[in-house]
Amino acid sequence: MKSTKLQIKNAKGHKLNASLELPANQKPNYYVIFAHCFTCSSTLGAVRNISNTLTAHGFGVVRFDFTGLGRSEGEFSESHFSGNVSDLIAVHQYMKDNYEAPCLLVGHSLGGAAVLVAASQLDDIKAVATIGAPATVSHVKHLFSHDTDQLPDDADVQVNIGGRPFKINKEFVSDFDKTDLPAIVKKLRKPLLILHSPVDTIVGIENAKQLYHHAHHPKSFVSLDNADHLLTDIKDSRYAGNMIGTWVERYFPKQENEMLDTEGEHLVGHLNLVEDNFTTKIQTKNHNMIADEPISVGGNDFGPSPYQYLYAGLAACTTMTLKMYADRKGWDLQEVFVYISHSKKKNTELGIELEKPTRLDFITKKLKFVGNLSEEQRQRLKEIASKCPVHKTLASQVVFESEVVS
Repeated sequence: MKSTKLQIKNAKGHKLNASLELPANQKPNYYVIFAHCFTCSSTLGAVRNISNTLTAHGFGVVRFDFTGLGRSEGEFSESHFSGNVSDLIAVHQYMKDNYEAPCLLVGHSLGGAAVLVAASQLDDIKAVATIGAPATVSHVKHLFSHDTDQLPDDADVQVNIGGRPFKINKEFVSDFDKTDLPAIVKKLRKPLLILHSPVDTIVGIENAKQLYHHAHHPKSFVSLDNADHLLTDIKDSRYAGNMIGTWVERYFPKQENEMLDTEGEHLVGHLNLVEDNFTTKIQTKNHNMIADEPISVGGNDFGPSPYQYLYAGLAACTTMTLKMYADRKGWDLQEVFVYISHSKKKNTELGIELEKPTRLDFITKKLKFVGNLSEEQRQRLKEIASKCPVHKTLASQVVFESEVVS
């Protein structure tokens, strides 16, 4: 995934801090705008994780800070709800002018309400996904209403929201009452995906019920079981991103998957060390995979480890070789299970005499055959299992050549 920093002017001339993240091949099929939650920023872990996941589904993702938040210009008091919607429209116009019009909006919490309103005003938007969104915009006022009972008409006041101080004014407060979100959702007529946790203590699950009730089909609901409102567990945000990426395929025309150019080789691996930790994208001409390291060694465990891919290649090659041999012989082999393990053992443990004691790679391959086979046939299949091409490659002396290309 490649990230490009953008600065986008909103309707008031403030520069909004934004990041455009592209798939590894730099060629997104479609673009999506992500709107963060109330008082958050585009660097929130859930925002980054969902954006990263959507790029794996072929999207170019724009995540940005609303006015007065993160690294965007302006005051927080200007970041009232209608201001958020205006910022979304400004980001959409920038992308339309400089790249391509986004066709999907994704919003978290109050950002979810904002994308619903923005989608009703943007013809280019073809689908919307919300995460933990309130059913009414005024829902957010409970976070600071106790500080604003005697708010002056023409002065700012400092309030505490989530343990942080913010300056707001009377316009900021009253703006939350101006939007009839249920009426907007009822008229939206665009595919809508609602993701919500049943144990969300900030925006209760009843909000998802109300949004779903007012929306017209096509509409879908996905439960984010046991997730908190901010999706602080990385598994929850990754799950949300994958659900959105899969769901939206039903509504967008399928495009030919332009993968990373293997440049004439059999396979290419790509890792963005800054953004992706150990998570590595692997692509052949027609297929893509993800490799990772276990959490125990600092990875995110989003895919098999490199060694597990090695074992997978051996297991797959073994089963396919056995199938071809049994078919040619006309034997009743119906199923094959191949169990692979790998360890290091001293040469003396393996009965191998060497001039200098050393530890050798030791791979075990256990075979299970299902079918009406004689003992002689089973033993012959065991012999054939050692003759598959990958097995022979691993067992032989391999010569490597590495070079640096530009």
